[in-house]
Amino acid sequence: MSQVATHRMWFVWAAGVFTYIAAVMQRTTFGIAGVEAARHFSAPAGLIGTFVVLQLLVYAGLQIPVGVLIDRFGSRLLLVVGSALMFLGQFALAFAESVPSGIVARIIVGAGDAMIFASVLRIIPNWFPPRQAPLMTQVTAMLGQLGQIASAVPFAWALGTFGWTPAFLGASLVSLLGALAAAVIIRNRPVERTDSGSIRRVTTETETVSTIERIKAVWAHPATRLGMATHFTTSFSTMAFAMMWGYPYLTAGEALTGPQASAMMTLFAVTSLGAGPALGVFTGRHPYRRSDMVMAVVAVTMLPWLLVLLWPGAAPMPLLALLMVCVAVGGPGSAIGFDFARTFVPAHRLGTATGVINTGGFSGALITIFVTGVVLDLLGGYGLTSFRWAMATQLPIAALGLLAIARTRRQVRAQITREEGVEIEPLVVVIARRYRHFRDAHRR
Repeated sequence: MSQVATHRMWFVWAAGVFTYIAAVMQRTTFGIAGVEAARHFSAPAGLIGTFVVLQLLVYAGLQIPVGVLIDRFGSRLLLVVGSALMFLGQFALAFAESVPSGIVARIIVGAGDAMIFASVLRIIPNWFPPRQAPLMTQVTAMLGQLGQIASAVPFAWALGTFGWTPAFLGASLVSLLGALAAAVIIRNRPVERTDSGSIRRVTTETETVSTIERIKAVWAHPATRLGMATHFTTSFSTMAFAMMWGYPYLTAGEALTGPQASAMMTLFAVTSLGAGPALGVFTGRHPYRRSDMVMAVVAVTMLPWLLVLLWPGAAPMPLLALLMVCVAVGGPGSAIGFDFARTFVPAHRLGTATGVINTGGFSGALITIFVTGVVLDLLGGYGLTSFRWAMATQLPIAALGLLAIARTRRQVRAQITREEGVEIEPLVVVIARRYRHFRDAHRR
């Protein structure tokens, strides 16, 4: 790649990251406004949860079609269209007065959001060398959490200071800027100059098969199913907390003040910023241990919930801070699912595979948000006891996800053994052997 192209890739990537930051901001603003939304629309918790459930339903339902479109048309077009839709959805929500109009606005936001992350991820293998891809994927996911900080701090402040309409109008303008940045800066692939000085666009392998055949081929590979199970299990709790129930849980359940809850949500987002690069380095250096890291991430996100749910009375601030740190790790942990696709799925199907995998976590978040809202309504609305039973529903969902990871991991490892001749031993066996070597060396 030429020096000019090397410089250009950082501008292209930065513009893509900005659109993703804007998308995460639009995605999480309604969670920050959850309690205010109940008052604004005069609706119970379950109905307010439906806003985000339908938003996620649209998002998850569009992931596979969006992946196919990315493979055919590239990232730039979808980033422009997606950012524009998010602008329109938030603009409409700013003036929505009834539940139906608010739901339509969030559906538009979900449709636009569906096009962003997969499109940004598709830029990375086109512009960056393979050795950098795992780290760049994690850094991209990490920087997206700046959007959550933007919703937890300036948006929350604007909502409390200026009210519903000005706050959502201001948020919508960020995605409008994202659409402009994508249109002006982003290009799908690098260009190179030939010896004669003419410009030649770098192309990738394509295939002439139907959409159904493309999806079947992607799903047939066990790495896609492992990636989807990974994304589902690591991120469903993180997304449900960030997108809908985190802020109401902290304020109405644990009785934190608005500034305290904003500080907790900021800690949540900052942790994601820090965890991403560490996970990216690990996955790059230990590709055969990625699924072990995934299971560790799930354990880290679920165990603090057990402590909080079993704590007598309101949880102390240090324990809530621990919960924020641990649950936040699920966000960057979910990016490991995309790395499975990058490693095993052909490049010309990577957009489709990314869309399939991305369906996992958002489907899990959809289920969690819906079930949480139903349990809250059944138990009398916002309150500590109601929230504890509602949040406890995450534990069986995580258990099902772990079973799916274990099953698909066996299939991927069997394929690696057949194709590469590499036998991947269980991690406990490796640790036990190294412990014996260390013990024997110490005795000598």
